[in-house]
Amino acid sequence: MNIREYISQKKKEILIGRLTSNQFQQFFRTNAAELQKMLTYYECAIMEVETRFKVLNQEFSLSREYSPIETIKSRLKSIDSLIEKVERYQVPLSVKDIEDQIEDIAGIRVICSFPEDIYTVADCFLQQDDVALIDCKDYIRNPKENGYRSLHLIVTVPIFLEHEKREVKVEVQLRTIAMDFWASLEHKLKYKKELPADISDRLVGELLECATIGADLDNRMQKIRRQLSEDSSEIDDAVDQHQWF
Repeated sequence: MNIREYISQKKKEILIGRLTSNQFQQFFRTNAAELQKMLTYYECAIMEVETRFKVLNQEFSLSREYSPIETIKSRLKSIDSLIEKVERYQVPLSVKDIEDQIEDIAGIRVICSFPEDIYTVADCFLQQDDVALIDCKDYIRNPKENGYRSLHLIVTVPIFLEHEKREVKVEVQLRTIAMDFWASLEHKLKYKKELPADISDRLVGELLECATIGADLDNRMQKIRRQLSEDSSEIDDAVDQHQWF
């Protein structure tokens, strides 16, 4: 075991030791099968949403002769992360309460080329009659104080099982390449606990400046694309008219 694996293992042991009280341990032992079934449903929902975005991207490549989606990433929240969030938000220890109150167990991240593509793709996705929007947070038009930009959607989608249809929540994040690159770097800084305060503060300031530069770059590149695109009026309409609430 190398030093990184050793540190990671010790962190996990501390996490489990801190979080898994006798009550937690009993809950996870008693409900192991039901929790595994729940996670399987979320995994199915991830596949469902991922496929829908791939189909949309393929259709755009035919109808508009460009593909707005660069990359689609997915993740299913780990048991350790789930336990940590259950404790942090004081979620009652029942599978139903976990499903009801934790909305990001299943996550999809859609990386687009330009900001306007984000709204166009989101509109097309939300227009599907079996997709229900639960919540929307637009951190592109209203960035967080640290500079974070992204469009967050909480939706439910149906998954079709052997004997039933279930509605499952999925968190969808839509970003540009620049937004995703920035968020990845900011995430690394957030977990660099050993950095001296003065260096950490300086890097936070630099990241905020980079977020502004990245947003400006996105907008300038978008203007160039609009000038080259014969369909710019259609794109403008899609961005201006989206109303989800």
